[in-house]
Amino acid sequence: MTTTPTPVTVTLLEKAAVDNGFDRELPQQGDWLGFASTQVPLRIWLATLGDTVYIAALSQPHVARALGQYGTPLASPLPPGAAAGRTVPDVPALHRLVRRAFQLSKILPDELLREFEKQTAALPRTTEAERLVVQRVGQDLFRDRLLEYWEGRCAITGLAVPDLLRASHIKRWADCATDAERLDAFNGLLLAAHLDAAFDAGYITVEDDGVVVVSKALDGKARGLLGLDRTWRIRGLQDEHHVYLSWHRRNLFKDRAECCG
Repeated sequence: MTTTPTPVTVTLLEKAAVDNGFDRELPQQGDWLGFASTQVPLRIWLATLGDTVYIAALSQPHVARALGQYGTPLASPLPPGAAAGRTVPDVPALHRLVRRAFQLSKILPDELLREFEKQTAALPRTTEAERLVVQRVGQDLFRDRLLEYWEGRCAITGLAVPDLLRASHIKRWADCATDAERLDAFNGLLLAAHLDAAFDAGYITVEDDGVVVVSKALDGKARGLLGLDRTWRIRGLQDEHHVYLSWHRRNLFKDRAECCG
């Protein structure tokens, strides 16, 4: 059961919300303090269990599922409007959880598409040059959001140098049937430039469990030079990634090679 917050606890919870993008206060529900944002659609409710456990309940199930290592799932009753909850052991962890939830709500499930439609609503699409301008808007948004989704790190190696990272579509832009596919954050991986090239050319692919698979077309020397002579696994894949990864394995991967390593 949640604990009635003291004035000090209320201040801590309010700071965790406001400092991480939730600038609108919602009516309190029992022991839960509610917050919304003028920037994202997610609503959150914060509370405590005793003196050492902090709880965040979230309104968007996609965001809750993508939080991964940020806290542990909450089994206790949630406030009305919440889809899921997570617990963390201290205030710094609560800040990280709320900040990550805010980032994900800018992307999932279809916020990127809505932002693209907003930015391109007045742009003409008659000529090829005009269509390329629209495409560039979408690709720039896609990169910005993938940088947020993968927290500025290559999904395979963990490299955290933005200038060396590429927003790699799993199902290529030109092969997508709709803008919803093109601008689905689950249709993308943030990769180091050399791995983006290898992925796009079909020399590597990814299994649903995250294991990176290397084509037999790359010999041992090439694997070593590319850093693919060891086992790599992508952490944090969601079920929504799987349909795109399946397409990549069927349509781009050069063969059904053995796992790298």
